[in-house]
Amino acid sequence: MSQPTDEVDAVLAALADPMRRRVLSVLAERGEATATTLATVLPVTRQAVVKHLGVLDRAGLVAGRKTGREVRYLVRPAALDLTARWMDRVAADWSRRLTAIKRIAESTDRD
Repeated sequence: MSQPTDEVDAVLAALADPMRRRVLSVLAERGEATATTLATVLPVTRQAVVKHLGVLDRAGLVAGRKTGREVRYLVRPAALDLTARWMDRVAADWSRRLTAIKRIAESTDRD
């Protein structure tokens, strides 16, 4: 089975938290937003949103750009794409294994 890269590990760790998944989802729907804007639609404080955005940023899932006094965040899909490709490889590995098991089981039934 293929081993995840450090980038995939970071994405999976970041997405393990349900609130970070919500932050990412809201951000994806809006295109870009500030931590203050996100806090108005999420059940957490602005400070909590900032912390979640920091984890998502370190995982490569979001990027912030300073506009005046604000930092506007947007989703960076490349890290998600890399993780999805890794998951596809894992799924294909398991599919091949299960097909082999099925083939063995069916050949044993005929004997």
